[in-house]
Amino acid sequence: MSDCSNDTSTLGTSKPATEEVKSSSEESTMAQESPKSSAAEIPVTSNGEVDDSREHGFNRDLKRSLPAGLGLSETQITSHGFDSTKEGVIEAGAFQGGQSTQAKSGPVLLADETKNPAMEKLELVRKWSLNTYKCTRQIISEKLGRGSRTVDLELEAQIDILRDNKKKYENILKLAQTLSTQLFQMVHTQRQLGDAFADLSLKSLELHEEFGYNADTQKLLAKNGETLLGAINFFIASVNTLVNKTIEDTLMTVKQYESARIEYDAYRTDLEELNLGPRDANTLPKIEQSQHLFQVHKEKYDKMRNDVSIKLKFLEENKVKVLHNQLVLFHNAIAAYFAGNQKQLEQTLKQFHIKLKTPGVDAPSWLEEQ
Repeated sequence: MSDCSNDTSTLGTSKPATEEVKSSSEESTMAQESPKSSAAEIPVTSNGEVDDSREHGFNRDLKRSLPAGLGLSETQITSHGFDSTKEGVIEAGAFQGGQSTQAKSGPVLLADETKNPAMEKLELVRKWSLNTYKCTRQIISEKLGRGSRTVDLELEAQIDILRDNKKKYENILKLAQTLSTQLFQMVHTQRQLGDAFADLSLKSLELHEEFGYNADTQKLLAKNGETLLGAINFFIASVNTLVNKTIEDTLMTVKQYESARIEYDAYRTDLEELNLGPRDANTLPKIEQSQHLFQVHKEKYDKMRNDVSIKLKFLEENKVKVLHNQLVLFHNAIAAYFAGNQKQLEQTLKQFHIKLKTPGVDAPSWLEEQ
């Protein structure tokens, strides 16, 4: 207690100049004898002012050594001259260094990066489940006759005609394939019969001319049959492309349109139910959200309806053009074949740029190719 009172009395009274010199010399001697450390040294310039550059370095070292819970981003260490009574005081204040900003913003960014993927997946699952529930409820209510549905009479009629025509074209395609198979078998039989007649014409001298005539006739029929077979196969390939690619692509767009229509009606029904209920602070946000979702699905429905209308228009034009050429080809080829007009039959194939690839005819051997 005596030491503390002496120190207090010393601070309260002014010392002579000689005593201040002695005290300063004693303090310098004690500083030399005590072990030096970077945290205890406060360099002073020749004018008695503190060197700021080393002071900032001392502040950084002290911040790194102190635990993170002491709020280092808001502490600043200041030191004063020897005349001040507040040497080595730690003042609290807003530190404006660059490291404090990084320390504040760093954890927030890391939390967002780890949080976003999980939240996005959860939100997608929630939206999918809600949309599936609404659409399923709409489909069931329509089948039970309780729910209302949006109907475009003109577009629905065109879609029904397209589906009906697709079934009829598939039937024509099936029959044409059957005709091609049967014609191939007949041509193959005629070719074998012509070879048999030709062999007998060589071995039967008394019937040489008769067998020869029949051999030539069967071979000519087989040749014309192969030409007709090429025309029929070309007709089958074109109709198959029209039915299973062009029309099927349009029907896929129709399915997307129907799905969009179901979603539109589901959200429309949901909005109508909310509008019939009370309007208060709890229901108004739900109504606004339902109105937004209804508008989104309405735009999607209108877009898909426009796409279906355009595709149906282009399909009709393409169908007329393709079937016109193929039906003309099929008629001219069949008529020329059964009329026995070989030149007209060959001219028909040239008109449609058809190259014959006769099935059943063996490829030339390597000796013939040489």
